[in-house]
Amino acid sequence: MPSDPTYHLPRTPARALLEHAVAAAKSPSNRHTFVRVSFDTAAAAARSIDALRAAGAPLPPLAGMAVSVKDLFDVRGEVTAAGSTVLAQQPPAAVDCPAVARLRRAGAAFMGRTNMSEFAFSGVGINPHHGTPANPATAALDPQPRIPGGSTSGGAVSVATGAARAALGSDTGGSIRIPAALQGLVGFKNTARLTPTEGAVPLSTTLDTACAITRTVRDAVLLHEVLADRTVALSAQPLTALRFAVPTTLMLDALDTEVRDAFERSIAALRAAGARVEEIALAELGEVAAINATGGFSPAEAWAWHRHRLAGHEAAYDPRVAQRIRRGERMSAADYIDQLHARRAWIGKMGAAMAGFDAMLSPTVPLIAPPLAPLLASDAAFFATNALLLRNPSVVNLLDGCALSLPCHGPGEMPVGLMVWSGALRDDAVLDASLAIEAAVSAALA
Repeated sequence: MPSDPTYHLPRTPARALLEHAVAAAKSPSNRHTFVRVSFDTAAAAARSIDALRAAGAPLPPLAGMAVSVKDLFDVRGEVTAAGSTVLAQQPPAAVDCPAVARLRRAGAAFMGRTNMSEFAFSGVGINPHHGTPANPATAALDPQPRIPGGSTSGGAVSVATGAARAALGSDTGGSIRIPAALQGLVGFKNTARLTPTEGAVPLSTTLDTACAITRTVRDAVLLHEVLADRTVALSAQPLTALRFAVPTTLMLDALDTEVRDAFERSIAALRAAGARVEEIALAELGEVAAINATGGFSPAEAWAWHRHRLAGHEAAYDPRVAQRIRRGERMSAADYIDQLHARRAWIGKMGAAMAGFDAMLSPTVPLIAPPLAPLLASDAAFFATNALLLRNPSVVNLLDGCALSLPCHGPGEMPVGLMVWSGALRDDAVLDASLAIEAAVSAALA
């Protein structure tokens, strides 16, 4: 059960809050956000919560919270198409997948299924079948549409616009944290084994993680407790008791000026608040490219799942997604096994190098959200941008670790994410530290 089941519960009736969410979902900002809406189901859930409140009965942890669901997860009675047309004619799911079932038991009001990069295979967030939702967080700063980030593109937009308070999504190489960073939201990627991924269309069975996007770290704690069915141990340590490292290898390369400035300002704020922040080389990050040289886990494991579908329906795929999946066709079994061994050895070295620190601190992604139009038009621009977006967050997936992205930009600035990360099963330490970091960074920007 949640560590603090009442901190988030609003006094406003759940039905009234849901009406605001539905109005937001119907606004032009959400034109391409949802592939299917379920407002009636959400309204029934809200009425149930209000009835419990009126009767003085205990409320479930989410208590009518508006939640969107990435089109990757089985919801009973709905088709799970994973942002594609290839799966659109599949029969509806007979049961909720475990992640959805846990949210439903916790009192979530499901707003609908959200748009995504087809088969979750892109950090950009473009979808040629359903359209691409424009980044709502940049709209007031730049009239040209900018990318939402992916693959949980629609989920992030639903939270950024108020159409949902939380979004269920997945993170294989950054698919929760990338759109969170580009839209000024919080995205928590837990240790993969803590949340079940059954009933979700797989990208990489090695790296896939079921997790959520929220607006605050406190909500990230709550959603993780529900999805992982565990209580987070929060020690509420002050920043003066925490020791962080800023890795200089790879993570700080080729930063946009806005990202560099926001990150450096955040590190200065943490030091001013009493945190010990040290720069370290963490040279092991330089080995990532060699580990993935034969293609990486995602193409190999995606090829295993898609190869028969591609044989008969490749013309229906997003060509950029099909191209990435087909990279796995060229990986041999020996290459795959070598990669497994290399990853295991690398995780051991990384763990030793990070020992003694409460968490690592890095920019979530090295760039602000780029304009959408050039990436729609150019394959070269798309793939170059996708690689940059995935570079930092994918390290944590390879590490089998956990990470939280929180906003660190100031008013009137393009959204920038600060990533707090560590190794496997350090989730509570990362969440605990992120609460303190969020408070310090917000205070410095006030």
